[in-house]
Amino acid sequence: MNSRERFFNKMTGKKVDRTPVFCADQTGIYEEMDELQVFWPEAHQKGEEMARLALAAYTMAGFDAVRVPFCQTIEAEALGAGIKYAGREGIPSVNVHPYKLADGVKSIPEDYLKQGRIPELIKAVKILKEEVGDRAVVMGGIIGPFSIAASLVGITDILKASFKKPDSVKPFLDLAEEAGTILAKALIEAGADIICVEDMMASMDMISPKIYRELVFPWEKRQIEALSAPAILHICGKTDPIIEDMANAGAAILSVEPVVDVPAAQEKLKKFDRVIPIVGGIDAIVTLFSGSADEVFQQSLKAMEMGYDMIAPGCSIAPGSPLSNLKAMVRAAEEAS
Repeated sequence: MNSRERFFNKMTGKKVDRTPVFCADQTGIYEEMDELQVFWPEAHQKGEEMARLALAAYTMAGFDAVRVPFCQTIEAEALGAGIKYAGREGIPSVNVHPYKLADGVKSIPEDYLKQGRIPELIKAVKILKEEVGDRAVVMGGIIGPFSIAASLVGITDILKASFKKPDSVKPFLDLAEEAGTILAKALIEAGADIICVEDMMASMDMISPKIYRELVFPWEKRQIEALSAPAILHICGKTDPIIEDMANAGAAILSVEPVVDVPAAQEKLKKFDRVIPIVGGIDAIVTLFSGSADEVFQQSLKAMEMGYDMIAPGCSIAPGSPLSNLKAMVRAAEEAS
């Protein structure tokens, strides 16, 4: 059974030879960069370099999926946000928000897919599909509507408005959802097997379940339902209160952090008439970045026992994480089979 077969069998509730291992979020690490002589910021900016570094998750770490991009700024940049790069060691961030909440929202540019780094991201997906499309899963990453909206107007402003003036946020959510959906469709056309929707600002550390249901869920649902490929929905933090909502949004797979009570979540998901795997189980910082390979191995075994259907870091991989720790997740899945 190859990686692609293993992943999709598990996703649909069929038999597998072992638990799939991958990362739904950022996968690039410095060891891979040094080995390949492919570095940031070029791998954030150029499709060839982006694809080469992404491929290492499969060829070097042994993951069952490859994924681009490595940052959370692609859509915001294409919509006018200013981007700050962080050299070889860092991930780009938004440093200029193009809108104020009081502003009117502009339409998506007709040439949106030609803006910023979007053409290079599409190129990277095409390269990955050519390289491993019949052997491993090719994953395209987009940012969820609430998180794009936060990049457009600023995190503090959107959080305040979500509580005090929720109607003022909705036009930005419409713009953000459309931008992410257009990009996702282009990535699927380029060869992405699955789309990961990262809506990190929708964390319960940032907003309440009530705000999630009013200002996040409807736009996530609209987006996921518009896609012709399955979607992973990733939200950071303790998503226990909204786990059923995440499933109701139409996600094929739920990506969560280790703070979630996975056995309880699995019980809640039994009410659905489809298989909805939960992916995660490994603390991206305490274990994967700071721990030993044996600690990663042991936590991977424990995660499978707890009910994680697929093993992954609970969030983006810290680029300083050792390659041996990434491999330890795969080794645990192999030995537990």
